[in-house]
Amino acid sequence: MTARVIDGKSVAADLRASVARRVAAAGFTPGLAVVLVGDDPASAVYVRTKDRAAREAGIEARTIRLPADTPQDLLLQQIAALNADPSVDGILVQLPLPKHIDTYTVIASVDPAKDVDGFHPFNVGALADGRPKLVPCTPLGVMKLLAAAGIATSGARAVVLGRSTIVGRPMAALLLAADATVTIAHSRTRDLPGECRRADILVAAIGKPEMIQPDWIQPGATVIDVGINRLADGRLVGDVAYAAGAEVAGAITPVPGGVGPMTVACLLENTVTAAQRRRGG
Repeated sequence: MTARVIDGKSVAADLRASVARRVAAAGFTPGLAVVLVGDDPASAVYVRTKDRAAREAGIEARTIRLPADTPQDLLLQQIAALNADPSVDGILVQLPLPKHIDTYTVIASVDPAKDVDGFHPFNVGALADGRPKLVPCTPLGVMKLLAAAGIATSGARAVVLGRSTIVGRPMAALLLAADATVTIAHSRTRDLPGECRRADILVAAIGKPEMIQPDWIQPGATVIDVGINRLADGRLVGDVAYAAGAEVAGAITPVPGGVGPMTVACLLENTVTAAQRRRGG
């Protein structure tokens, strides 16, 4: 393989250490509350990972576990209580939610100042306006990976493959703010491989295992693989055919060990940032 591997574990470890230093110097203990509705195994594992990482950084973490059949009104009451709790600086509602609950209504009920996921309409609008407040963790992590790897965004042609509100759209906004020329491509894009080949920076966030083949990649391009997909044999793979793609790309993130660790580290950073802003810092 010829591509330089962008090591998300290493960059995330540095960021988590920086967060821990900020907490130690703050003179108070930030509080993070995670709300988990139901018993989805993947969500449960992710919540435990967040809880452990928060505690290691000196953040007081708590998880509110609710049954899968929890009525929406009861969930909204729980969030309202966390909004009013002065010991809680960050609130994260673990997605996906059960089908009987309207995700948008729940996200919009979180205090924007405590919205460490960056999904509240206020924070989405602030990002789109070029005045970011709390930014979604995965796109923020991607930007930090690019910076750590010394990848110049100014003037670069960036293609974001995927248009979700969680990754694709905020990713495009952050790259645009960093002076890249940005295209959002998706399942209805004509000549999708051709669009991807134009990218100096290709961010794959489409959720289809190994969809991006080496002939989709411009030689020497930077490839950021946000996807994480479990195959029938239990292996975790990204949206990019990694081994073959690494023969073409100039730099590439692995799966696992690329973007994933950055998402958790940026959640911790958002929590400390929210805590300091709430206290006038």
